[in-house]
Amino acid sequence: MSRFFSNKYSSLEAYTPGEQPKDMKYIKLNTNESPFPPSKRVIELALEEAKRLQLYSDPECTPLVAKGAELYGVKKSQILFTNGSDEILNFAFMAFCDKEHPIVFPDITYGFYTVFADLHGIPYEQIPLKDDFSIDYRDYLSINKNIVIANPNAPTGLALPLSQIEEIVKSNPNNVVIIDEAYVDFGAESAVSLVDKYDNLIVTQTFSKSRSLAGARLGFGIACEALIADMNTIKYSTNPYNVNRMTMMAGYGALCENDYYMSNCKEIAKNRDYTKKSLEALGFVVLDSRANFVFAKSNKISGEELYLKLKERGILIRHFTKERIKDFNRITIGTKEQMDALISAVNEILQ
Repeated sequence: MSRFFSNKYSSLEAYTPGEQPKDMKYIKLNTNESPFPPSKRVIELALEEAKRLQLYSDPECTPLVAKGAELYGVKKSQILFTNGSDEILNFAFMAFCDKEHPIVFPDITYGFYTVFADLHGIPYEQIPLKDDFSIDYRDYLSINKNIVIANPNAPTGLALPLSQIEEIVKSNPNNVVIIDEAYVDFGAESAVSLVDKYDNLIVTQTFSKSRSLAGARLGFGIACEALIADMNTIKYSTNPYNVNRMTMMAGYGALCENDYYMSNCKEIAKNRDYTKKSLEALGFVVLDSRANFVFAKSNKISGEELYLKLKERGILIRHFTKERIKDFNRITIGTKEQMDALISAVNEILQ
């Protein structure tokens, strides 16, 4: 830390991304990326747009917004595309939260929520998950505070049904409720259908997981027109050209070929169920994930030791040091061949 670093950020604990080691070639099951490449059309559109990189990108993301609105059945004024879903989450924290409007979220969830709150000086409360690591929706009813819930949650993969999400939104009419649906395409119910019914709901999604564009950085939010207008004010006050030309057209292509990506999601869900059963056969406890990963622990080996021994064998998974989940590991679901390699290595380690 330099002597010039502002005191207001001196105690900030930054988000820690999943590791990206380069010392050897790994089977990468630690950052919830898709094992499938972008479609041919997506690559062609991005390459074509690269010829115009001397020009600023369209700040309104016109073709992308039109296609997104068509696919999700909303008005063009109800959708906002951003540089990854982290940016739309950040815009929401900036636009709707402050010292008079605190925010609430689970104690075990996506790590960026605490970072955004600390970054902007927003008071926050963390509500403990239940003993089975699920969210008790009743903890969020009529609490009169802003709320953010990842559904499915990370790193557990557990999801709330849409009926419970609606109860949370309906019972807090004077506060914003953000439903972070980064993993929704792998088996959970989306709350997008509720945005016309409730003017306090923001649904966020990403292209990083289900649409094979983690490296392109593209996310979006869907909400009523007034909430989108508020977040656009933040966007145009910070980074008007937040989505670059190549990413915009790659995203457009991905939405045009939605069937290809949803088919990939079904394949990943099938591999997830296979992996869950295979790990359970080895004595693991595996939560009922609706995401593109599983959260698992074994009584035969600690979470950290399994992570380290797999890394020695060229397989990366994600280990967390938080006390309550330190015996668990989050394992991204890849191809059937990658999951077979994982199961074989785990079995070897346990033997």
